[in-house]
Amino acid sequence: MEKIAFAISIILLLNFGLVAAHGHNFAEIKQLLGLEVRCNELTEEQLEAIGDYYMEQMHPGEAHELMDEMMGGKGSESLKQMHIQMAKKLYCKEDVGGMMGSGGMMNMIGNNMMGNYPLYYGYNSFWNMLRLIFLIGVIALIIWLIYKFTKKGKESETPINILKKRYAKGEINKKQFEEMKKELRE
Repeated sequence: MEKIAFAISIILLLNFGLVAAHGHNFAEIKQLLGLEVRCNELTEEQLEAIGDYYMEQMHPGEAHELMDEMMGGKGSESLKQMHIQMAKKLYCKEDVGGMMGSGGMMNMIGNNMMGNYPLYYGYNSFWNMLRLIFLIGVIALIIWLIYKFTKKGKESETPINILKKRYAKGEINKKQFEEMKKELRE
């Protein structure tokens, strides 16, 4: 059984090498990843394709294309090496050092490579949007509470309310209250 799986993986690897030369077919790369081939059995082209696959997973579509351009563009040696290093780091679990090690490339990927911006797009966008809605709600609640308490203070200090308080305390009698109330309404 193990020999059959090994033979299938060799056939896939050979076919995969041909596809990698013409462009990366991510469906075949997923199959290759599922076989869990040892890193020392992979060619540089296969490692490059795996790294390219991981980059697509982290930064899908146009973001991936932009990052490829920033690393030298399609077909460049620097992009090829970056994809290989990414595959060695993520698939092979190797400590590759340099830009990929201890906060180098992986930090740049997490910070979107365009500056120190957190990853607000892609997989985290739903949760970030939810946090933003919650934050707006909290701010709106605070503003509403401040408005409500300051408005109540102003309402209690209207001339009619002051007059009612004086009448309730016994400072003025009913006749004085009615006269003053009539004057205030005019």
